[in-house]
Amino acid sequence: MHSLKWRVAAWYAGLLIVVLLLVSAVVGMRLQSILYAQARSRVTATMAEIASSVQASEEPFSLGFGGSDAYALLTDSNNLTSWSSPTTFIQIDSSNGYPLAKSSNLGGTTIPKALGLDARTPIARRQIALPIGTLLVEDRYFVLGSRRVVVHVAERIDALERSIAQTRESIALAVIAAMLAIVALSWWLAGRAFDPLERLAQAMREIGSERLDRRLNWGKRDDEIGRLAESFDDLLARLQEAFARERQFISDASHELRTPLTSINANAQMLLRWGDRDPAILRESLETIVAESAQLSQMVGGMLLLAKADRGDEIPMEPLALGALAAEAVNGERASAASKGLGLRLDAENGVFVMGEGHLLRQAIANLIENAVKFTAQGSVEVRVRSLGERAIVEVIDSGTGIPDRQRAQIFERFYRGDSAHARAIPGTGLGLAIVRSIARVHRGEVRAEGAPGGGALLRITLPRLAEEFTDPS
Repeated sequence: MHSLKWRVAAWYAGLLIVVLLLVSAVVGMRLQSILYAQARSRVTATMAEIASSVQASEEPFSLGFGGSDAYALLTDSNNLTSWSSPTTFIQIDSSNGYPLAKSSNLGGTTIPKALGLDARTPIARRQIALPIGTLLVEDRYFVLGSRRVVVHVAERIDALERSIAQTRESIALAVIAAMLAIVALSWWLAGRAFDPLERLAQAMREIGSERLDRRLNWGKRDDEIGRLAESFDDLLARLQEAFARERQFISDASHELRTPLTSINANAQMLLRWGDRDPAILRESLETIVAESAQLSQMVGGMLLLAKADRGDEIPMEPLALGALAAEAVNGERASAASKGLGLRLDAENGVFVMGEGHLLRQAIANLIENAVKFTAQGSVEVRVRSLGERAIVEVIDSGTGIPDRQRAQIFERFYRGDSAHARAIPGTGLGLAIVRSIARVHRGEVRAEGAPGGGALLRITLPRLAEEFTDPS
């Protein structure tokens, strides 16, 4: 039985059946207890009536005082018959168990004597089986002056036991019928409960990788099934977005890789045709191949880094001084800035530590500086490191033309090169800022682009700041 619906129905039915059996057993035992208690009550009431009559006939009638009138009262069969009923029988025995009198309804049946009765133990109760039926008997020892007698009051309980048996049979039949109804109801309820899940599973099976635009649209159900369907729709949306990004990435990568590969191929063909005859063509073609190969290598390296970040690979991290990393990145980009006549300054606050991987964070800062230098024609680029509460911040501010508002989120997309002809004319792979965003995310941070106060662009990396007590004081 592998079906969840079967298991739920079986558990539900099983629990209800167990409860039903327990209730039925309790009801049966309680009914039997009540009926037997009523029978005992009738026997006790008859015995009390006899004792009251004996006491009224002669006072005192016990402890050796008198008792002749009481004895005559008890040994008169007519009196015993008057106290009896169709189901109640009375018999008087001597102290040694010899029958003295009995009610007429006993006929030739004699109630066996009770054992162990005396003045110290005057009352006993028992259940016996006689030809006239099963009897519930109460025995009582009386002292009537110098005489000792035992009074037996018996109640026939055959009808009671038949009633109990019939009731148990009725309860059993009702329980069987209820069990069948419970099984059917459990299966029906389980079917009702799991039918939406089956339809949901069927709808999920119909949605393949080529139909990720489909949605279940079960959000109107205000229950667990509706929330499950809504979560599945959210998952489909994320999958569709991921597939779209992957396709776009492959398309962009193919397009971007085609240019350097085409250039390398064209220059290689030039070398084959004219390289041995024209040293200028030989040198120019080799320089182009070297440059394009370097760009191609940089692009492939960036793509590999982005793929690694997308996989969520674990990266070893350690406490790092963010200012020192920024200083290394600035020193690495000074020659590039100087070649364009740009100033490159660093303003780093001391004691700003983060938990991270040094090479990656240094590359992220260097990419921001490289991007600022590329798009700044004159002026300067400034790098700031500071802390703000529990955040560590790196800002790169340039004096270039700035970034239009509508492009500030797009510049961190892979292979995005801007819309203007000027932006596309500047060499690059279009992966630098995408790598910055991936590195920031790996470090549980973010990167944003804003407009600088005096014009130009401000790119800000925000990372979780490491508390001072977790840093190495050396």
